[in-house]
Amino acid sequence: MTLSRREIGALGALAVIGAITAVWWALALWPLPGDAPDWLVRTRAVCFGSPRDGLPTTAGWMALIGQPVYMLATLWLISGQSVARGLKAISRLPAGRVTLAAAFGLTVVGLSAAGIRVARAGNARDFVSAAPVPTVDDVPRLHRAAPPLALIDQQGEQITLSRFRGRPVLVAFAFAHCETVCPLIVNDVLRAQAELGEPQAAVVIVTLDPWRDPPARLPGIARQWKLTSNAHVLSGSVEDVERTLDAWEVGHTRDARTGDVTHAGVVYVLDPSGNIAFALTGVTDARLLAALARRL
Repeated sequence: MTLSRREIGALGALAVIGAITAVWWALALWPLPGDAPDWLVRTRAVCFGSPRDGLPTTAGWMALIGQPVYMLATLWLISGQSVARGLKAISRLPAGRVTLAAAFGLTVVGLSAAGIRVARAGNARDFVSAAPVPTVDDVPRLHRAAPPLALIDQQGEQITLSRFRGRPVLVAFAFAHCETVCPLIVNDVLRAQAELGEPQAAVVIVTLDPWRDPPARLPGIARQWKLTSNAHVLSGSVEDVERTLDAWEVGHTRDARTGDVTHAGVVYVLDPSGNIAFALTGVTDARLLAALARRL
């Protein structure tokens, strides 16, 4: 069997594309240990928008799938006939058939592993967080008056903190279009509420995106997040929501072109008197939130 230089180059390019794709997918989906280097965690987040569950955002999936498709299409347009002739030639040899079978087998194994990874993503605790979860003793007790809050919930009612006087309140910040940390924050506060006992604790979630989460959309968002009767998602005019976010010191920026909001993950635990007792920034955990509320 004799391969021309063009065929050898085409097969080499095909092998390089396969290797790049394998590394690309591994970077996006491989489980990271708890002591993973910060640069690796940040690289994954920048490339794929990966939240704590380790899965890419929609844009990340598009990059993962689009990258190999684009490179393969480019290679086929440039050297499609050389690739076909080269594959046909090496398939005639026993060693070549073994190589092709091994490549096919590795591809199937890789896709299967990716499928299992995605299927298990419902348990966010299986994957690394950008920051370690603190213990109860790590979170300092605060004695701060809660800033004003007067926004509209999914029932069309104006909600203020005085409504919840006499019981703890978990105040979180999220938005419906968020596909990274927001679903985890919502899940954490709702799980903490369930652990505490719903009548004893209230949940308030203020939107970070009043442009796309106006009061009219809140009933749908409440259903999407499966909010209980004692959990409220709040919105209002852009000015009112922005003023509230600033008062609660929730850092956020909005890309006017895409509408995406970059924000800090913040959850406040309010005591029955309506004062801020604890604040978690950057990482949340349902058990930790419930434990902090029990200390009130």
